[in-house]
Amino acid sequence: MDSEEDSFVRLHDEPESPEQSTVQPGEGMDRLDPDGPESPEELRREIERFKELHSLLEQECVKLRMAKEAAEQRTQELRKEGEILHKIIEHQISLKRDEERAHQMDILVEREKNTRLRMEKQVLENKLEKLKRCSQGDLVMMQSDLPEKKMVFKELVANKEDMNKLMLTPQIHYPLPGGSALITFEEAEVAQRIIEMKEHMVELSCWEEVEDLDQCRIRVQAAPVEILLPSALEIRLTQSSRNILVSDLPSVDISEETLLDKLELFFSKKKNGGSEVERREFLDNSNQVVLTFAQDGVAEPLIERGHVQIPILGRKYEVKISPYMNGDITDLQLQPSRCPRTVLLSGIPDVLAEESMKDTLEIHFQKASRGGGEVDSLTYVPAGRTGLAVLVEDTQG
Repeated sequence: MDSEEDSFVRLHDEPESPEQSTVQPGEGMDRLDPDGPESPEELRREIERFKELHSLLEQECVKLRMAKEAAEQRTQELRKEGEILHKIIEHQISLKRDEERAHQMDILVEREKNTRLRMEKQVLENKLEKLKRCSQGDLVMMQSDLPEKKMVFKELVANKEDMNKLMLTPQIHYPLPGGSALITFEEAEVAQRIIEMKEHMVELSCWEEVEDLDQCRIRVQAAPVEILLPSALEIRLTQSSRNILVSDLPSVDISEETLLDKLELFFSKKKNGGSEVERREFLDNSNQVVLTFAQDGVAEPLIERGHVQIPILGRKYEVKISPYMNGDITDLQLQPSRCPRTVLLSGIPDVLAEESMKDTLEIHFQKASRGGGEVDSLTYVPAGRTGLAVLVEDTQG
């Protein structure tokens, strides 16, 4: 800052009377010489003095203007600094909120995990208790452990050693809680790598549904899929006295229901060797029908005949009649097994639509930079819902 002396304009020190201490505009001549006009030389000196005063005033104005501009610039700088500090504080608040949400999500994941573990523990305890109650010589009936399914034997046994062997293709129904997904990779090494990492941060910045595109991420947990598979199975087969298996059905342009009606009508007549039909149904994944008669003793004569001709749409078609076998499980042994290429993802929050979340997870776990690889299939169940995945035998060589 300028000193106090530089802030004021001083006139030349001249003796002045008390009445002449202040100069007013338009009063120069009267002040200089009340008795008459001054000399030209005195007027010139007076003009020079006023010029000097005017120059000093202009310099003072320049200094004031510069000081004003400096103050305005400093004000702008302080305002910008305040805006930056405000953004930093908002960003820190947002990070704190994200951390709080992440901690809450961790708590929910742990609760779901504990619930699932408790359920699995209860199931295992129930099975263990059931096995303990069974004596060594008792027959163990565990139909509840395997889905009820009708099976048809189509081929002849070529080797006597194969008569006691039965090949099963297991289909395991695996419950999926809300906020979880099953992802199957093309290579087992990728699935193992994802499981070992345990926790994954998935970016959601590629979807417009999320408001904060730069900061939104979700944390998901990866775990192996462990199931119980039968390692040994004994089945007692008995021929049903009231059922027959009808095969070699013709390929005609009628619906399955119409074909069942015609079969029921034919085999319900006594002249065709039949009787009242109590139930009829197609076997799963086969062109064969099981007929159940209301009385015993009807099935055996028809089975002995082997073939009959049935009129359908004005023509007669020959069909084959075979015995229907009932199978009862007499012994079942289970062993724990892990799906080599499938990973269970849990703790997925409901922040995207179902299809968008599936695409997001698939894109994330396909990237090699995040330990992923090529995805074979992905099943996702949003929070608040439940799902059921069907696991089949891995035929990949």
